[in-house]
Amino acid sequence: MSAMLGLAVSISSCSKDPLKDMTDEESRIYVTNRANGVDFTSYKTFSIADSVAVISNSGKNERALTDYDKKLIADVSAAMTARGYTLVGKSAKPDLAVNLTRIDNTYSAIYYDPGYWSGIGGYYDPFYWGYPGYGYFWPSYYQVYQRERAVSIDLIDLKNPKNNELVAIWNAMLRGSGVWDIANVDSMVTAVFAQSTYLTTSK
Repeated sequence: MSAMLGLAVSISSCSKDPLKDMTDEESRIYVTNRANGVDFTSYKTFSIADSVAVISNSGKNERALTDYDKKLIADVSAAMTARGYTLVGKSAKPDLAVNLTRIDNTYSAIYYDPGYWSGIGGYYDPFYWGYPGYGYFWPSYYQVYQRERAVSIDLIDLKNPKNNELVAIWNAMLRGSGVWDIANVDSMVTAVFAQSTYLTTSK
């Protein structure tokens, strides 16, 4: 009996702790959400913001265009184009707008609500897309995450405003270690689009 107990202890001491021993890649989580009833094939063109919003709970909100941000913009643009959407300038009345956000919080755990745009007035306010006086909202839902940094990709319907509001029809939240590392942008963008096969112009 004691021999078997010793063997069990030995095996336990050598086993990998699934939380402590995760690689950065294993720690990353990609969550995608879509608005119900949306036919993504009804949209043909898109425009993407020319910089990335950086928001934090410290109150410092800004737009950035670092090498990381340029890479993120380029990869998301390429992924949308690969799905059949045509990239146009924002003055060309695109069907869709793509907003990119880096979220930097110091909480150990927070609630992420896509309605944060309306809560802070929208760092990429609808005026940027040619809709002065409009709000910007997500259908209500929430999710919890425990990392300090995240990246959000929001796809906004510019064709069908409702009651002076623009509606986000798709969102990807990227969180975990290394989400702000330029070396991981390719794999992260590939992952969220792979989860969203419905995001295409093809029926």
